[in-house]
Amino acid sequence: MSKLKVGVIGLGMGRHHAEQFAKHAKCDLVAVADLDEKRFERVKELGVKQTYTDPEEMLKKEELDIVAVATPNKFHKPLTVAALEAGSHVLCEKPMAMNAQEAQEMLDAAEKAGKRIMINFSFRFSPQSWQLKKEVESGVLGDIYFARTQWLRRRGLPGFGGWFGQKALSGGGPLIDLGVHRLDLALWLMGYPKPVWVMGNTYNLIGSRLAKEQGKDFDVEDLAAAMIRFENGASMHLIASWASNIKEGELMETRLLGSEGGMIQYNTDGGYKFAAELYVERNGCQYDMQPTHRIPNVGSAMHHFADCIINDEPHSATGEEGLIVMKLLDAIYASSEKGEPIRID
Repeated sequence: MSKLKVGVIGLGMGRHHAEQFAKHAKCDLVAVADLDEKRFERVKELGVKQTYTDPEEMLKKEELDIVAVATPNKFHKPLTVAALEAGSHVLCEKPMAMNAQEAQEMLDAAEKAGKRIMINFSFRFSPQSWQLKKEVESGVLGDIYFARTQWLRRRGLPGFGGWFGQKALSGGGPLIDLGVHRLDLALWLMGYPKPVWVMGNTYNLIGSRLAKEQGKDFDVEDLAAAMIRFENGASMHLIASWASNIKEGELMETRLLGSEGGMIQYNTDGGYKFAAELYVERNGCQYDMQPTHRIPNVGSAMHHFADCIINDEPHSATGEEGLIVMKLLDAIYASSEKGEPIRID
């Protein structure tokens, strides 16, 4: 089989996509597109053959097997649909879209084109996360009935004054930026149970003050919190924040409680290294354990997507799961605005 031809749109987050596809032995990084020509220097060493300032032109001129869409959130849907219509599979950055309606339109376009959509829920794609998934599947937790998942920063508003803080471009603040990662991880470990209602609140107290003091544009939340109930009776508590008065610079945690045991994954020293623990009861005694399943050899999301296409196998982080996440995010924002629980169809 000849190499998969890959194109990347957006070289902010997309630089990582480009690097990973370039490292894959059966992928050929053919082209990249970005409005800022200066960013082409970031991927020059990867041997990219063509560069474009207009992604539509790239899609018309290049016959690409995979297109990675890594732009501001506003452009995920139109560029994904354009890539699908051009005959490419799509790896889209999270969040999938600005809202669930756009996400559904993306799925409809993929079905029509007979192509795949994968969402870059990157926190799944670590050896430790896959190890924890194996623990859950082994039944060590029993029936999972509660989850708490969170990502809080003491002060960490990305590109303050840029597109992240502008709802028209981002669709929201830390909930749609950080919370989406920990939400997907918890849902994935739980087996993606069907959500039935959400109660949520959003706040913009610290961010709005800093924006006013610095003359920056910022009209999204700086903290969001929600309670989610699932059809099977389980529930989840979700928190995400760019600015909160906590001790840690970064606080990430996903905890699952089950009828037979508990599990936690958390970051250490306020950084991006993670530890994991299991808590079980055996013969009337409680034990604290390290995960025991062999750590799998997990590549990046980009390598996983390419491998699944090459081997004609199902891929993880599907567009359908991305749609469920978008429905939850929409419901949290709607609940905060209306001050009441929101049912999810």
